[in-house]
Amino acid sequence: MNPSAIMKLMNAKNKFVSGHPKFSAFLKDIFSRGLPVGTIIEITVTYPGQEPITANMRVKQEDLDLLQGLSDLTK
Repeated sequence: MNPSAIMKLMNAKNKFVSGHPKFSAFLKDIFSRGLPVGTIIEITVTYPGQEPITANMRVKQEDLDLLQGLSDLTK
């Protein structure tokens, strides 16, 4: 990945963190505890005036490998 793309990604991350501090703190807390294989992640999206939509996933080793690789990019 080129340095310019990394800088854009870092700027977008910083903007996200400043715009959503509670969610960012939540994610930081979850990832600091670790996500062992088999952990279930569930997310619900509620569009204005519509019923919520929920999906979940069971964490696999390859998911953790991807997250580690993305984390390494930001260091």
